[in-house]
Amino acid sequence: MSHQEIAPPPRLLMGPGPISADPRVLRAMAAPLVGQFDPFMTTTMNEVMGLYRTVFDTANEQTFLVDGTSRAGIEAALVSLVEPGDRVLVPVFGRFGHLLAEIAGRCGAEVHTIEVPWGQVFAPEAIEDAVRAVRPKVLACVQGDTSTTMCQPLAEIGAICREHDVLLYCDATASLGGNEFRTDAWGIDIATAGLQKCLGGPSGSAPITISPRAVEMIGARRHVEAGLREIPGGEDVDAARGRVIASNYFDLAMVMDYWGPRRLNHHTEATSMLYAARESARLLVTEGVDTAVARHERHGRAMLDGVRGLGLGVFGDVAHKMSNVVAVEIPEALGAAGGDAVRGSLLDDFGIEIGTSFGPLHGKVWRIGTMGFNARKDAVLTTLAALEQVLRAHGVAVPPGGGVAAAQEVYA
Repeated sequence: MSHQEIAPPPRLLMGPGPISADPRVLRAMAAPLVGQFDPFMTTTMNEVMGLYRTVFDTANEQTFLVDGTSRAGIEAALVSLVEPGDRVLVPVFGRFGHLLAEIAGRCGAEVHTIEVPWGQVFAPEAIEDAVRAVRPKVLACVQGDTSTTMCQPLAEIGAICREHDVLLYCDATASLGGNEFRTDAWGIDIATAGLQKCLGGPSGSAPITISPRAVEMIGARRHVEAGLREIPGGEDVDAARGRVIASNYFDLAMVMDYWGPRRLNHHTEATSMLYAARESARLLVTEGVDTAVARHERHGRAMLDGVRGLGLGVFGDVAHKMSNVVAVEIPEALGAAGGDAVRGSLLDDFGIEIGTSFGPLHGKVWRIGTMGFNARKDAVLTTLAALEQVLRAHGVAVPPGGGVAAAQEVYA
């Protein structure tokens, strides 16, 4: 059997991610490979660290990439911070809060969760009450949860954590680059992200930034590991082994040595993804991070008003919605399978992909994204025009031109 050259169909990815990568990022990925310790390679790594300090709005020296999808960054952060028996508090307002709780549990943590109904976010007072009650070592939270489209305010949470000597980890996969994010000003100890959302790249690289106090805590676990051979046999050894990081690949102490001036070999850096991450950050920094956030807000507002202009409802507390994705309530007139049928028609007839959701929202909402390279006027208007035609073809009465007209009011 012979195989042809790969030829993906043309798609406009307007779901919750991944999105259509910026062509300039794809071109960067085609650049020639160099050796892992070639001066060009190490210089590029240093450039990436500097660029992502700007993206994360931080002075953290330890700002670099974890090779793997955004979940690799999440696991690296939690595996490196959490020891068996540690208390970890996770505020859950969507699917990805449950993910953080699961990963912390796999690290042997004593996991405590607080929850609000999907479509809402937490008030700072609720989080502080939980911190006082649980007394966790780590508070692990999501900023933007694409399952609900909600964006958790973080500005006050860091101060709460500092007051109670709690480390704050934030998963900013879906929000970084399209929503305000202030690592240092908000007191965030570790934050991780991915390229495939607002950063406009492909999935496969996880930017991370680590505060000095988190670096110190990670380093303390390394010292325990190094001293294991010197401890006499017995229960003390077993207790000390509980503090050793179980993962070699995700051991941030080792990865920091690889990215640091000593360049201690840890793994072979994913060179093409390094190029992609550099170009994603370069484009964002060149545009201006605040300017990019404003761009996402503008096109996200146009999409929001556009779907409302089609007579469609919007799920959740819109005041706390991410700029870059909207959850659209599927019209009851479509019936049980109608939501998937509309998505299928959009893909087959127009080459446009939108998403469904998870858990209690599966089959009840579509998730439409305007992020990264697709946070632009033509992508918004094309999607709204196509959605109108597909809805009408499936028997849903919508105002003629209502979606595009409402979006154009935003642009006007």
